[in-house]
Amino acid sequence: MRSACSKLVVLLFALASLAWASSPQFSGQKRVGLTSGDQWEPAVAADGSGRIYVLYPHYGRVPDCKGCRVPTMLLVASNDNGKTWQTPHVMLESGSGQFDPQITVDPADRRTVYAAWLQNSKRVVMLAKSVDSGATWAFTIAVRGDVELDKPALAVRGQSVYVAFNHEEEVWVAASQDGGRSFTSTRVNAESRPGWSLLGAATVDPAGNAYLTWASYSKAGGARGSVNLYVAKSVDAGKAWSATLLDVSAAAPGCKSEECGEAYLGAQVALTSDADGTLYALWSAGSASMGPQRIYFSSSTNGGENWLPRVSVSYAEPGVEHAFPAIVAGNTGDVRIAWMDARNTSRNSPHWNTYYRSSSNGGATWGEEIRISGYVPGYRYIGKEGFRFPFGDYFGLAIDNHGDTHVVWGEGLNYQSPGSIWHASGR
Repeated sequence: MRSACSKLVVLLFALASLAWASSPQFSGQKRVGLTSGDQWEPAVAADGSGRIYVLYPHYGRVPDCKGCRVPTMLLVASNDNGKTWQTPHVMLESGSGQFDPQITVDPADRRTVYAAWLQNSKRVVMLAKSVDSGATWAFTIAVRGDVELDKPALAVRGQSVYVAFNHEEEVWVAASQDGGRSFTSTRVNAESRPGWSLLGAATVDPAGNAYLTWASYSKAGGARGSVNLYVAKSVDAGKAWSATLLDVSAAAPGCKSEECGEAYLGAQVALTSDADGTLYALWSAGSASMGPQRIYFSSSTNGGENWLPRVSVSYAEPGVEHAFPAIVAGNTGDVRIAWMDARNTSRNSPHWNTYYRSSSNGGATWGEEIRISGYVPGYRYIGKEGFRFPFGDYFGLAIDNHGDTHVVWGEGLNYQSPGSIWHASGR
């Protein structure tokens, strides 16, 4: 009897280990949003009731919106965890273009939805809030500036709302403690005069501490110089910030024939926190000037005071170009990551793909790497080996009410156009 029980225990353990070791399963990629014009750098969020939200700027004419200007911020939503999608609709009609979308669901109630973007010649940061699953929205100007702003990063928890943004070397945060009704702006890197800075991401942990990341390019070298990657923390509702140097990257290579701006493929930092307050960072960095970059991961269990040594998480061979990290976390230790790399590139034909991994123990070990992007006929920028160019300089992940991951990213022929956004889900 004891021998039979022992064999049963061994068998169950083996089956459990086999299930854990199995590769994650994802749906094939499906296009979301309007199918004419160009769609660029999507953001995604999921609530606790099976709704998925994708916010993106649409370059082209929007049906039934004569007052819309290019690009127009559109929202496309699903009520059944991404199986079907509603018709995209305009978030807020504007006489100027709308750029750099952000969207998130409040982790405190998993119901309230917030979105942010730039408009009015990029001098205004708009905040949108919905308490009825996106049926209606209230709008607030979080920031009104006299100069062009860039790269908003949105983080929310309860009544605390943070919208970070940058202007040239300056990094700022607009903070609200009344659910987005009013904001106060604070300069984050006021003690130094670094080079050109670009925001990465923001998060608020369960204790209410706020964090944000950015890349700071050296004044002397510009896009061809070294890049400092920072994580900053505020414990007083955004009034004061302390920054920690996470890593230093060499300059990234240019885009060759795609004619994109310098540093388009440069170092970036994505950041998130889990239900226990552990911080997770995923970033791209290179060791040789104008050489390929890789994707690295680290975590902190003490509010960003200390970070574990960085770990390379990609299976790609050395010398492969990596870019555009994305990360999301859920319950304690549940962290999921994605990035793009060009490991399938041949000498004269670039091919990028989107890859994914997950961990249930805070990144101590990782599941198998999976290629999420795939072949879809009818698009001249998609081949069997991948897509020709990342369309947009970031993309997003979200975890739904069933624990599945939703990934939304952009693909295109080159930096200019055409391009479209794609969705896949799985775990």
